[in-house]
Amino acid sequence: MKLSHFQFDLPKELLAEYPAENRDESRLMVIDRKKGTIEHKMFKDVIDYFDEGDVLILNNTKVFPARLYGNKEKTGARIEVFLLRELNSEQRLWDVLVDPARKIRIGNKLYFGDDDSLVAEVIDNTTSRGRTLRFLYDGSYEEFRNKLTELGETPIPKYISRDVTPEDAERYQTIYAKEEGAVAAPTAGLHFSKHLLKKLEIKGIKFAEVTLHVGLGTFNPVEVEDLSKHKMDSEELKITQEACDIVNEAKAKKKRICTVGTTSMRAVESSVSSQNTLNPFDGWTNKFVFPPHDFTIPTCMITNFHTPKSTLLMMVSAFCGHDLMKKAYAEAIEKEYKFYSYGDAMMII
Repeated sequence: MKLSHFQFDLPKELLAEYPAENRDESRLMVIDRKKGTIEHKMFKDVIDYFDEGDVLILNNTKVFPARLYGNKEKTGARIEVFLLRELNSEQRLWDVLVDPARKIRIGNKLYFGDDDSLVAEVIDNTTSRGRTLRFLYDGSYEEFRNKLTELGETPIPKYISRDVTPEDAERYQTIYAKEEGAVAAPTAGLHFSKHLLKKLEIKGIKFAEVTLHVGLGTFNPVEVEDLSKHKMDSEELKITQEACDIVNEAKAKKKRICTVGTTSMRAVESSVSSQNTLNPFDGWTNKFVFPPHDFTIPTCMITNFHTPKSTLLMMVSAFCGHDLMKKAYAEAIEKEYKFYSYGDAMMII
């Protein structure tokens, strides 16, 4: 398939600026691939589609406050610094994006905080907007990380035009987030409330946790018409033996296995054994899932509604079937479902 197959007109007003008032009361579109049917529910109705022994695969990555604002030495120009990944904890080296990038050169220093208590020096240019920073801070590593957290801001997506609120710190995070390392939330999981998870647990549904630290590369635009030539950025992935045991037991018993989000889907499809079971994994993945793709592990997926030409939409198309996905998206727009990070949800069975 080609990039142009994933273009559609998305009204700007359907991009969700705020989360639903209650996590599990967003809207839910349910797509049955065998029947070709589309139903409209509330998210908390997902419990009706699972039975004892079924498995939900959850990405337990935790978003850290990755967006900082500093001032350039001498000029005092305000610079946004988006932390991408830590390169060296001892030297406090980080890969970052800077904006505006044209003002930031090797050797420049940036000052953060009202008291300039945190300083960073630019030591390398990596891409047009990418830089490597060395942070200078008098204190232990733990104190340094606490300072980053204190000065950082919840990295809600740029399409959200409003200011970040204290509510975002809670709502742009799944309730099961544990392993800090993501710069964007695995947004399908934002719909689960503690109450809903408890009800699923009581019903006998099992949870397998994986950790895929979501990077901004997931959202990089695809700029080639031939999808096989697109290169995904690598993201850190960990799948434990415990998670594999839960999934493989359910697979052997032909239970429903549902990936919560494209990140969970990417995680499990990155580590399939020759026996078509889930393998433990500890490393990095640059897996790009697009049509056609034979899915090995999941029989079901929960996801949000994605933007045109995105790699996330391509994965959903591969799982749902392109024609049915196009029909579902047309219906979502007609019925004014909310799209993207704080938007409504879709379940494909």
